[in-house]
Amino acid sequence: MPRPAPTAPPEPNPFFTKWPAPFGVPPFDQVKTEHYLPAFRTALAGQLEEVRAILENPEPPTFRNTIAAFEASGAALDRVSAVFSAMVELDADEGLERAALAVAPLLSNHQDDLLADAALFERIARVRQAGGAGLDPEDRTLLEKTWRRFRRGGAELPRAGQARLRALNTELALLELKYDDNLKRETGAFQLVIHRRRDLEGLPERELAAAQERARMAGLAGSWVFDLHGPCLWPFLEHAGNRGLRRQMLQAYLARCDGGDGRDNAPLAARIAALRCEKARLLGYPTFAHYALEEKMARTPEQAFLLLDRIREPALRRARAEGGEYQALLEADEPRARLEAWDWRYYATRARRTRLGADSDGLRPYFPLEQVQAGAFHTAGLLYGITFTERPDLPTYHREARAFLVRDGDGRFLGIYFTDHHPRPGKRGGAWMGNFRRQCMPGGRDQRPVVYSAANFPRPRDGTPSLLSPEEVRTLFHEFGHALHALLSRCRYRSLSGAAAAMDFSEMPSQIMENWAVEPKCLAQYARHWQTGAPLPRNLAEGLREGVRFNQGFLTSEYLAAAYLDLEWHSLREPAPPDAAEFEEDCLIRMGLPAEIPPRYRLPSFPQSLAGECAAGYYDYLWAAVLDSDAYQAFREKGDPFDPGTALALRTHILEKGASEDPLELFRRFRGRPPVLEPLLRKRGLE
Repeated sequence: MPRPAPTAPPEPNPFFTKWPAPFGVPPFDQVKTEHYLPAFRTALAGQLEEVRAILENPEPPTFRNTIAAFEASGAALDRVSAVFSAMVELDADEGLERAALAVAPLLSNHQDDLLADAALFERIARVRQAGGAGLDPEDRTLLEKTWRRFRRGGAELPRAGQARLRALNTELALLELKYDDNLKRETGAFQLVIHRRRDLEGLPERELAAAQERARMAGLAGSWVFDLHGPCLWPFLEHAGNRGLRRQMLQAYLARCDGGDGRDNAPLAARIAALRCEKARLLGYPTFAHYALEEKMARTPEQAFLLLDRIREPALRRARAEGGEYQALLEADEPRARLEAWDWRYYATRARRTRLGADSDGLRPYFPLEQVQAGAFHTAGLLYGITFTERPDLPTYHREARAFLVRDGDGRFLGIYFTDHHPRPGKRGGAWMGNFRRQCMPGGRDQRPVVYSAANFPRPRDGTPSLLSPEEVRTLFHEFGHALHALLSRCRYRSLSGAAAAMDFSEMPSQIMENWAVEPKCLAQYARHWQTGAPLPRNLAEGLREGVRFNQGFLTSEYLAAAYLDLEWHSLREPAPPDAAEFEEDCLIRMGLPAEIPPRYRLPSFPQSLAGECAAGYYDYLWAAVLDSDAYQAFREKGDPFDPGTALALRTHILEKGASEDPLELFRRFRGRPPVLEPLLRKRGLE
């Protein structure tokens, strides 16, 4: 008999080999979708073995052999998870989405297995009962967070309670994935197809060219196609003179996943709320909001509501004044017409153009993406002395991603920073920062981070570079602030490093960076006309700085509406599914939101709340805005937005500390006192 042909050895899984690229950059060119599931299974089993070694240690439990050892476990799992979760958001295809559905229950069950381990929790509790003598602040933080993680994970529940918690976590993981997938598909499915040029009055040529390109790709050459992604939707609502088409676009956006087409998220939102409510009560909390906020700066939903309530009336008062101004502009166009939600941004843009000298679109030529990115790098250099050097030799996960080597002022290596700025199929909307590798110090060795910033800014087109609006400029600086929080981190423990802090604190380092985006010294460096190189005219620069206060009644009120909606949805005390539409309407009535201002998000289309880490925490951005406004005031009090001493204090007391100490104490150390609200009210013109 002929011998069988030799079979090729199985291709090595890159997650189990030494990565060839320097600086801990993943081998993106080697990782394939089929590698993830085996890598997860092996890494999950590996962490269980590491935990078993902790339990079999015959020595009495100590911080080092129990708390620090548990923190160190799962490094391989973190390696796989970091790359996988990033790629699901950055460049997913159907195969990766199927893998996400398979991985979600594995991770949920693994987490439940760990946190339900009575023997492990007993060791942790014994260390905590010993009082933490001899531990430094970061050790004590890790000890307390580890103990709370197990208690919040059901370690104290009886066996039946743990079984129910496991079922809740598994169902929630799958529901949240389904909710997010529905929203992605619904957002991508809508197209407004326009065949007549006269229906496009007011839209800038750049938007028209982009609409023609979308039409060409959809096989509708000769038409203009508009969709619900931010880079298309918001300029349309700001500039389109056709009121009926503005209405059609905004209503389509607000109606996403609210019934029809098998992508109705309202029942999913209700089910998620019910399961989260049951989970909280099972663990001994009155509501899921109490559970979610326990580890945040606010501590309780009552404290979060108090902040929202203090800002609500000033914001609504300012919004009513803005609405009166825009109503007058509308009546000049259409006598006796009533200002509606689809009119607000259009007439706000008109008013801004008159008052500040230009609207957002008119300023775009001064903000080429490359210059703005260089301006952000320059700003970080002025503040912290760090440098960014592009490294095209490093592997990337997509041809549009760019890698930069980051060094401190003394040449010390700080990390690798990827930028990824344009929309594409398989990439989620919005803007965010993430980690391919977190900073930590295993065995005393400083493992520096590999991080990325992602956005969906306009693409270059026909020889014109990507030109940003002022809002997009602030977005770039915002996400860059998150990246700096990760890159400057100097923490020993992976779970405490960088932007791992609670969101109502971790949004502060990102939001404070937005202040420098409009500082004259920064604008002079990067705000130059892409064709002539001319600097942004002084009157426009002054208008841009004044524009930070413009339309803030509307912007703050629509944000507050979503924050109230999220917090009240998760403050339900009964697990019976409510009617999402009725609940939403009642909430907005109680807030007093004018009909012409819709909430920034609705319950069927609120991924941060129903499918993300902001559940009961969308208020985070406003809480952090109080911190960032007060922190930036410290620079103003010195008379220099780049005061070296203040910048050093911000770096050492906040940016380097991650979640290693109590955030209120970190802020007090930086500012010399607790935060106050007044700088935020002045900044937004809400006094």
